[in-house]
Amino acid sequence: MTTSAPVEIVHWVDGSPLTGSPTGWADVTNPASGRVTGRVALASEGDVAEVIAAASRAARSWGTTSLARRTQVLFSFRELLNARKDELAAIITAEHGKVHSDAMGEIARGLEVVEFACGISHLLKGGHSEEASTGIDVHSKRVPLGVVGIISPFNFPAMVPMWFFPIAIAAGNTVVLKPSEKDPSAAGWIAALWQEAGLPDGVFNVLHGDKTAVDALLTSPDVQAISFVGSTPIAEYVYETASRHGKRVQALGGAKNHMVVLPDADLDLAADSAVNAGYGSAGERCMAISVLVAVDPIGDELVARIADRTRTLLIGDGGRDATGGEKEADMGPLVTKAHRDRVSSFIDSGEAAGAKVVVDGRDVAARGGEEGFWLGPTLFDEVTPDMDIYREEIFGPVLSVVRATSYEEAVALVNANEYGNGTAVFTNDGGAARRFEADVTVGMIGVNVPVPVPVAYYSFGGWKRSLFGDTHAHGTEGVHFFTRGKVVTTRWIDPANRPEGGLELGFPRND
Repeated sequence: MTTSAPVEIVHWVDGSPLTGSPTGWADVTNPASGRVTGRVALASEGDVAEVIAAASRAARSWGTTSLARRTQVLFSFRELLNARKDELAAIITAEHGKVHSDAMGEIARGLEVVEFACGISHLLKGGHSEEASTGIDVHSKRVPLGVVGIISPFNFPAMVPMWFFPIAIAAGNTVVLKPSEKDPSAAGWIAALWQEAGLPDGVFNVLHGDKTAVDALLTSPDVQAISFVGSTPIAEYVYETASRHGKRVQALGGAKNHMVVLPDADLDLAADSAVNAGYGSAGERCMAISVLVAVDPIGDELVARIADRTRTLLIGDGGRDATGGEKEADMGPLVTKAHRDRVSSFIDSGEAAGAKVVVDGRDVAARGGEEGFWLGPTLFDEVTPDMDIYREEIFGPVLSVVRATSYEEAVALVNANEYGNGTAVFTNDGGAARRFEADVTVGMIGVNVPVPVPVAYYSFGGWKRSLFGDTHAHGTEGVHFFTRGKVVTTRWIDPANRPEGGLELGFPRND
């Protein structure tokens, strides 16, 4: 059997591909086969400067382009993406490994932000006060920042960038997107689609690379803002470095999301939700449920129902063409061999620490290549807060069940965690749910909803060490992040009623 040579994946600058002068090349693999399918260029500092320069050249003209024209381009992009989303989903599956339906869901959620950005004109309106003082009018307006950088993670190569760039572009900014080198092809495909939609050259650029590229973006005086999603240690580094260089920063970090199940909950709904939220996308989600807190006395029954469901999951190649007419896999491989091995080591650690392995994913029989990065869903019971599997963000298909004796103990577990991204409560008691909303110190809360990612016109982001910076993604906060406010105070002298002049060195008063 012959295999095609790896494809070279290069930057997108000023409306066309650019190889530049890379410091090296990184392999891109198909996680379901383990085969190297591409080589992505790792930008040098000179390459970064060239990309930022292109964005800077385009910033002035795009920032003064009419709102009507910007909106037309956004609508065109939305229509093209909706019509061709299958193409993008196939790219995501081939490089990330998530199943096709999951990739389509990712694109659908990203499209929500594009659609929100199509209506941005309403949110860019300023205010006006006539005769704020005698003969003086005041008005406010929101203006674009200029060049903005977006550094996105491997787990959502389309959706996470779409949390940011539709709003940034609609607001009049130009964008440099630095995708993960693990699955970089989606970014180039999106760039070409923007060009087809009529976006001027230089407004949307793609920069591939490693820490060299990231650091150059964080320190460049021509980049005004940074949006980042990734692990908490890197989010903290991005925030501190970019802030020190005078930039606005929204750096979204890690999570350890808890799902609290109260004794009165619908246990079938809770079990379905735990499996969906714990193992969807192989657990490679910052909003995945990784800890289930079962409040006495329902723990044994709930664990049994989750285990029964977990054992039915089909693990395999998520590509549409890989099914051979069979049922689509429920869960695909992990993104890289190194990450698969890391997650597997956590399972070893949990077992050694005394947690009960109810379902073991280490010996999974997957439908896919023998060299694929396979790991099945794993369910632990009797987990305690001192264990590594409880404390660390595993970012894989590992669900830990912790037993609690009361509502108060369950809430204390949620609030004691260093992260505050998302949490959920399952109950049929409205009063308990309302109390939970008030009691937990977490940014996004679900009531009988395991993954409480808000719709696009609300903002996404957590608390505590899940967010560095003051502004969340998309929604009104996203619009404010990508714009600055200006206030203009105006006096026009009425020639028919010109006041007498005179010097007055006191602080101006409003009359």
